[in-house]
Amino acid sequence: MSEYVKDYWDKRFEDEGKIWGELPSRTTQYALELFRSANVRSVLIPGSGYGRHTKFLSTCGFDVTGVEISSVACNLAREFDPLSRFYNASVLDMSFDTNIYDAIYCFNVLHLFRENDRYIFIQRCDYKLNEGGLMFFTVFSEKESTFGKGREVERNTFESRPGRPAHYFTEADLKAHFVKYDLVDMGMVEDPEDHGGKPHTHALRYICVRSEK
Repeated sequence: MSEYVKDYWDKRFEDEGKIWGELPSRTTQYALELFRSANVRSVLIPGSGYGRHTKFLSTCGFDVTGVEISSVACNLAREFDPLSRFYNASVLDMSFDTNIYDAIYCFNVLHLFRENDRYIFIQRCDYKLNEGGLMFFTVFSEKESTFGKGREVERNTFESRPGRPAHYFTEADLKAHFVKYDLVDMGMVEDPEDHGGKPHTHALRYICVRSEK
């Protein structure tokens, strides 16, 4: 577990609470339709934060588990979403959880890693899936207003501050990360947010793939 990352998110959640409000991203509606059509029952959410996405899916009838590096966020989540279970841990090591899931919903976590860790993370998620399970990921696109800001540490990966990389995915780049999986759906969505009194809209890419193991 990266202590720098844990400390950063602990402080943010301590200072800002439910940073992005209580409503889920509109991408949860996309995932919901895909999960229901595939008869998904159990969902793992890596990087579950304070539970705004776990709560949406748990109230829709899914058995939901969240993994979150911030202990502060986990405590908030257990109060906000008592229907789901939460583990305080790094998403790069989920071996402590022996459960296997029908689907994964992962909102804006993959782009927070450098290239090598992005592939490790995807592999770790694949390990947690049943045969034919679905993975639904959302990520920053190159159309984000913050693209190109900060020091470029890898291709299309910028640090707005030391130790906080953000990777911006083109369509081809996102496909390449999931090339070994069966593509179910892919697209772009404008996702509004309002935190710190500064409403803005993210230009996100999403992808849904099926594990072939």
